[in-house]
Amino acid sequence: MSHNYMPISISLVGRTCLVVGAGKVALRKIETLFDYGGDITVIAPEVEDKIQYFSDSGRLKLEKREYRSPEASDYRLVISACDDMVVNRQVSEDCRKTNTLVNVVDQPTLCDFIFPAVIRRDCLTAAISTDGKAPFMSGHLRMILEEIFPLHWNKLMPVATRFRKMAQERWPDDGHQKTVCYTQFLEADWQSLLKEKNPSVIDGELARMLEPRADKPEGALPIEEPTDS
Repeated sequence: MSHNYMPISISLVGRTCLVVGAGKVALRKIETLFDYGGDITVIAPEVEDKIQYFSDSGRLKLEKREYRSPEASDYRLVISACDDMVVNRQVSEDCRKTNTLVNVVDQPTLCDFIFPAVIRRDCLTAAISTDGKAPFMSGHLRMILEEIFPLHWNKLMPVATRFRKMAQERWPDDGHQKTVCYTQFLEADWQSLLKEKNPSVIDGELARMLEPRADKPEGALPIEEPTDS
């Protein structure tokens, strides 16, 4: 089975992003972009009050006017979320002529990328997509993931990030010991440990996990450490 959209993670830090439209749907897309450090410009003749507030506070550039073809091609990533389908199609055409990534809200055939259903826990991102074919299923599964990754994972992920660095420094050339360390970390009762709010207890647990062990715990991770890239 072929798929229309490949799940990848793209850095938007410092990249120019255009949002055409400034209604409630556009607002949701803008608030998503804020999380990823893009340089955002909004073009629309009328705007939601909150978007105006974002402009007044310097979080985005706002131009209160109609879209002018082919200006979308000057940006690295474009979202068109206006009520006028003629404008939406024009934005899509302009972007595709210059291979600029474009999303037209609720119009998959005009999109180069779509927004998956997402949950975030600090640096952890879990995303679900149905290739734009059944988004209600993505939303349902996101609610299930909210239960699988409860809110204490917001505190756990910084600890995991720190522990990975500690394990790499303690066992730079020993894949077996790193595997043992990661397995112990994953098996710990982090919900209880984090509830104690005692950094010294957590530090003690991390130090214990770094100690050498000859055995490989049951269910240990592969010795080849997985990466995100």
